[in-house]
Amino acid sequence: MNFNFNYEAPKIIAEIGCNHMGDMSTAKELIGLAKEAGAGYVKFQKRNNLELLTEEQYNAKHPVPENSYGDTYGAHREFLEFDIEQNIELKEYCDSICIKYSTSVWDTTSAKEMLTFYPEFLKVPSACNNNFEMLRVLRDEFKGQVQLSIGMTTKEEVEEIVSFFEETNQAKPRLTIYSCTSGYPAPAKDVALLEIAWLYENYGNRINEIGFSGHHLGVALDVAAYTLGAKWIERHFTKDRGWKGTDHSFSLDFKGMEDLVKSLNETYESLNFKSSEILPIEQFQRDKLKNRKK
Repeated sequence: MNFNFNYEAPKIIAEIGCNHMGDMSTAKELIGLAKEAGAGYVKFQKRNNLELLTEEQYNAKHPVPENSYGDTYGAHREFLEFDIEQNIELKEYCDSICIKYSTSVWDTTSAKEMLTFYPEFLKVPSACNNNFEMLRVLRDEFKGQVQLSIGMTTKEEVEEIVSFFEETNQAKPRLTIYSCTSGYPAPAKDVALLEIAWLYENYGNRINEIGFSGHHLGVALDVAAYTLGAKWIERHFTKDRGWKGTDHSFSLDFKGMEDLVKSLNETYESLNFKSSEILPIEQFQRDKLKNRKK
């Protein structure tokens, strides 16, 4: 199945992730800024670090010490973690200002916790899309949409994931796959937007929707991804790209998110055929400028 150019309004996710720096007031401020910029969704990240990390990884030093919030990588990750009650509070805050909440889940325990308060969708990051114990929980116990990125994932692995959801007829009604390149930031030459066309050709009839998760700089590639058929556009979001942390530098700030929303909405408005051979806006110019010499 190729994309049929049946465009819908873009669904835009501001991924706050861990850019809240472990502070609830900052998280809520970022939710408000995302709403003000025009995003329809915000997304966080949920980890059970003792389950996700090996003992060696947990106790190692952060690979970029100036970005660390703890003496070890495990302590750093724990500092940035919100518990289930805090995530429920964030969802309630999102509901109160009419923006939709979601989170990525990085392990089985986190998936089981987050599904208990019924977000519209849960996201599987590229790093964890081969955790079939977690995928089974999302497929069999969660009732919402499952969104999944395929950065650093082979085509054979993508087929295995889709087939796993098809085992219980859950791929077509519930599974959205995101074209993604796991580079931070990803240069334009590596974003490989024609992977979106590959997804449509191979999975357009087998999964629910196709999206694009970008880690590049600027917003031009998001417009191209949307034009190629990505129904969801996900970008990391922060208030200040100079803040301490690994994700701020390739995130969009408020102005960047505003530009993204404006660019995508204008693109959506433009993706149509002329309603008449000569549009009303053209008629005046035609009368004035069109060559009359025979």
